[in-house]
Amino acid sequence: MSVWSSESVTFFLPEGFPVRDALLMMTRSYRHFAILDSCGNAAYGPPAFEMMCALGCHDAMAAGAGTAFDQLKAFRQKHGDWIFGYCSYNLKNEIEALSGEKKSDIDFPDMLFFVPEILIQWTGNQLSISSKAVPPAFIFERILAQVWTGAALSNQVVLQPGEARETYLERVDAIRKHIIDGDIYELNYCQSFLATVQHLDTAWLYREVSRYAKAPFSVYFGWEGKTLICASPERFLRIEGNRVSSYPVKGTIRRGATPEEDKSLKEQLRCSEKDRAENVMIVDLVRNDLTPFAKTGSVRVEELFSIYSFEQVHQMVSVISAILPDGVNQIDVLRRAFPMGSMTGAPKVRAMELIDALESKGRGLYSGAFGYFGPQGQLDFNVIIRSFLYDEAIGKLSVSAGGAIVYDSDPAQEYEECLLKISGLLKALGNQAAIIRK
Repeated sequence: MSVWSSESVTFFLPEGFPVRDALLMMTRSYRHFAILDSCGNAAYGPPAFEMMCALGCHDAMAAGAGTAFDQLKAFRQKHGDWIFGYCSYNLKNEIEALSGEKKSDIDFPDMLFFVPEILIQWTGNQLSISSKAVPPAFIFERILAQVWTGAALSNQVVLQPGEARETYLERVDAIRKHIIDGDIYELNYCQSFLATVQHLDTAWLYREVSRYAKAPFSVYFGWEGKTLICASPERFLRIEGNRVSSYPVKGTIRRGATPEEDKSLKEQLRCSEKDRAENVMIVDLVRNDLTPFAKTGSVRVEELFSIYSFEQVHQMVSVISAILPDGVNQIDVLRRAFPMGSMTGAPKVRAMELIDALESKGRGLYSGAFGYFGPQGQLDFNVIIRSFLYDEAIGKLSVSAGGAIVYDSDPAQEYEECLLKISGLLKALGNQAAIIRK
């Protein structure tokens, strides 16, 4: 089991120091990095940190669907300290008897986790720095010396949809027929948009996305020239001590232009029978996912149909928790709950079969989960939504969006909801972004 080569050392920042910009600039020196960012958003309560920055790679594991979770168990046993990484949606083929293998726009390994060389945690006016590479004091001096040099886009980004609007509408109607036939109750249907963008400054783009979206589970992750820029409002799974909790999001409405309109829209979402139906079905699915590992009688719905407000949208969120007995492996719990119900449907397996059949492209990293394992046994993963994926080698930028389809879904409204969900991302591109509507 590895340990950090030095104890965590705390440093105090000069007043007014632009620490977020400095940590983003630090990533430019590394081919492997991850930043987890609460963006100052306390919608889920006070965050454990404002930003956590993992730089460099001390050790890593990457795996395809098949034995990925067993490999992750071995990697976790080897490293009991901080581990960062993701599970992509493709791991469904390992968890269930599924075989869908459509290509996604940006190709990442199905699973990847790494132990960083340097870990920086920012809270208030303090930085806590641990390092396997160089003394923490040296790293702190490097941080203080950083100067923001981010470069905005100079060319327009034209996002081409992976399927025509009419195709999307037809497939939503096909999903509704499956619901009428009793095949499923709900299915999360997604579509992707792809643009050609050469020489994209991903640190600049993440900075803009986080500034507009202010999402509590934001991620900036880079691995060998491929980048995830994620402004997720959704926490997938959290384990603290023996308590596991999940926070499915189902139900979305835009923010209002005035306080009065905003309040009215929030109440409209709270009272929406359609959104409540979507939400409660996923709550039942999550309860079913957690029950096999929970102490008898400990599964609880702590919040039902709560409305959480974010920068661009209001969301309907429920919270389900359970108590884990001693000896339960966290990775078994993660595997059982994955992929998350909010991005699949109910019943989950049949919904995923139809997703494989109906969606035009593979999801890949989109609708997977990014997070960390901590040295005190903590685990925290988001849902990878509201995200850009970028591959510098081919100059391609991808963004996806989806929504839950139920019996009374209106296909045209569902299409517009997809565009609403990526609106915060497109605002980050300013006047340089355009969507082609086929």
